[in-house]
Amino acid sequence: MYNTYQFEHIDVKRSNKMCALKRFLSVMNLDIDVDVESFVVVLDQGEIIGCGGIAGNTFKSIAIDEQYQGQGVSAMLLTELVTYAYELGRYNLFIYTTPNNYELFHHAGFHQIAEVPDRVVLLENSQNRLKDHCHQLSRLRKPGSMIGSIVMNANPFTLGHRYLIECAAKQSDWLHLFVVQEEQALFTYQDRFNMMSAGISDIPNVTIHHGSDYIISRATFPSYFIKDKGIINYCHTAIDLQLFRNHIAPALGITHRFVGTEFICVVTRNYNQQMDKLLAVASTQYPPITLKVIQRKEINQQPISASLVRKLLELDRWDDIAELVPTTTLDYLHKLEATGRDLKRIKKGE
Repeated sequence: MYNTYQFEHIDVKRSNKMCALKRFLSVMNLDIDVDVESFVVVLDQGEIIGCGGIAGNTFKSIAIDEQYQGQGVSAMLLTELVTYAYELGRYNLFIYTTPNNYELFHHAGFHQIAEVPDRVVLLENSQNRLKDHCHQLSRLRKPGSMIGSIVMNANPFTLGHRYLIECAAKQSDWLHLFVVQEEQALFTYQDRFNMMSAGISDIPNVTIHHGSDYIISRATFPSYFIKDKGIINYCHTAIDLQLFRNHIAPALGITHRFVGTEFICVVTRNYNQQMDKLLAVASTQYPPITLKVIQRKEINQQPISASLVRKLLELDRWDDIAELVPTTTLDYLHKLEATGRDLKRIKKGE
């Protein structure tokens, strides 16, 4: 019976089979997130009976026709998804699913790392990767009663970002700064890391950390990277903050998290509001983390933002840009331009 099943890979942007796939998912009460790149589809005599989407290194929209459930189709689909992800060079894999599906994926080698009770669980295909990551972080732990933290995208690094870091560093015995690792279309992760490192090199009590899958990534918080719809998913926020509070913060002894006031991005503003609630909840196992909000730096009564800098880049208004970014960032932008990089494309992300 199983020999009649076929597997097919579908590119969401190129395949003429997306209409049929969308109809199938609609029947299953599922939609397709905009970051899903491709699907593995299970066919029985040409009819779709199951599918699973791949978005970066995360599996989404996994569904099996009710008539085929309990027949081993889910296990075969997951095996095919993992194999396909490996072929794409993606080895650290995650699954968002409902708690009732946990056992199915657990038997296939996925382990729970965070959950929103009765709503969603986040699994990864390793039992120790998160633990090993936190162990590495713990080697960078610093002494002090007030250990601050900031998670920053900085696309690109502005005087506003610099001001937030300065304020947080002054209030902290030590400050841990995490750079969001996801690639941006305009400035690469390495660009952003380089600009940030240069821009804070004179602040002595800061450790700048490379980003990871466990802190505002497409795996833990995909809503953050789908800002064009202005959506915010409570479950994604809760998962991301749970990982921070229960794993990353204890590894480094973090007691406070700093953010700037947010007037522009709905997703970031809602995320900050949820952070205040979720990090401060008392727990016998994990100490609460205090959120501190710093008023965003302004120039000419206008908040400094990376989106404004990108807009000015589009218009070639370098004199105006010079007022909004450190000289280190300005120099870096000029160097990028000299290498032929197109700096005039407006993209989302602070």
